[in-house]
Amino acid sequence: MALIVQKYGGSSVADADGIKRVAERIVETRRAGNDVVVVVSAMGDTTDDLLDLADAVSSEPAGREMDMLLTAGERISMALLALAIRDLGEEARSYTGSQAGMMTDEKHGAARIVEVSPLRVRAALDQGYIAIVAGFQGFNRDSGDITTLGRGGSDTTAVALAAALGAEVCEIYTDVDGIFTTDPRMVPAAHKIDRITSEEMLELAAAGAKVLYIRAVEYARRHGVTLHVRSSFSRNEGTLVVNPKEGETVEEPLITGIAADLSEDKITVVGVPDVPGTAARIFTIVAKTGANIDMIVQNASTVNTGVADISFTLPKSQVPAALEALEAGRAEVGFSTLQHDDGIGKIALVGAGMRTNTGVSAQLFTALSDAGINIDMISTSEIRISVVTRAEIVPEAVRIIHTAFDLDAEGEAIVYGGTGR
Repeated sequence: MALIVQKYGGSSVADADGIKRVAERIVETRRAGNDVVVVVSAMGDTTDDLLDLADAVSSEPAGREMDMLLTAGERISMALLALAIRDLGEEARSYTGSQAGMMTDEKHGAARIVEVSPLRVRAALDQGYIAIVAGFQGFNRDSGDITTLGRGGSDTTAVALAAALGAEVCEIYTDVDGIFTTDPRMVPAAHKIDRITSEEMLELAAAGAKVLYIRAVEYARRHGVTLHVRSSFSRNEGTLVVNPKEGETVEEPLITGIAADLSEDKITVVGVPDVPGTAARIFTIVAKTGANIDMIVQNASTVNTGVADISFTLPKSQVPAALEALEAGRAEVGFSTLQHDDGIGKIALVGAGMRTNTGVSAQLFTALSDAGINIDMISTSEIRISVVTRAEIVPEAVRIIHTAFDLDAEGEAIVYGGTGR
């Protein structure tokens, strides 16, 4: 008997019919002789609706109360799913994150898991029940408060439970058939990847691929959890995200996938003194705002001026605080002006085969050049090349790159829902 953890996103349980369809799949897995733990997200747009309500009644909603509010969505889903499963003749027990032993730090809205003690979940399995756990939420022992895990929190909950319970696999159900070479909504000719390493998936997630969130992939890689990303709307096999064993030889594809991200802006600090310590002062100021810096580029100063420009990208929501802090530190740093560009997009090309193959950069830049697409910034890792260009041409650029690297499928990908979650 295997232990399988299944996670269902909001699009999979968006309405009563979706919940009943998910219940049937869970019962089928149980009757195949498996122990089953289910992690569920809030129904459809419930979380967004709750956020809108909070904004309507409060100009500055408190973090603690927001967590209390937002966790209601998952509680509704888990209870309805348990009822649907019971109607199919199987017994189920639903648990909040705290009841399931998801212990976190005390940071409201973006808590991190510090311990997983799923004693009640394990007991339920031992008694023959299907265990259903509310995703996205936990509990801080010191404060005694409910917390939420932030974006991708339900994925992270599922992976954490799979690791703690020693599950054979953690199945992440969404509204596409797996992980594709790029977003099939942007490039219909994208094809499904059968197998991808956690290293490649980390790079794609960090670059903006939304089918899996980076925290969940990081947790899975650290704890050796195998992920199976598949659709709750079909019976097709999905994509396995695997952790190759040390010394295992795997023939890696040259290019695994392409990610696009339109969620970042660029800030340029103009006229920075080109002396040791200046960059440290700039990014210390930005770090104190809690901003997550992505790409950084510094141009070379000339002998005559002795100044340089430093550009970096960060999430749009973090730009106002970063600009305010930098402006306040202008005298300390000694720069001349700040520039803010809210019209950029990032494209990342990922593939473990880059380690052993030459000419990838040349092929990428030639394809973009032939299409008349200009590049603002470039960054690389061993298995990734990222470029920044204008936001409005990102879809076209992704299609061009996808074709240039022979990633196009013969048919069109099927998207069963509308969000990818």
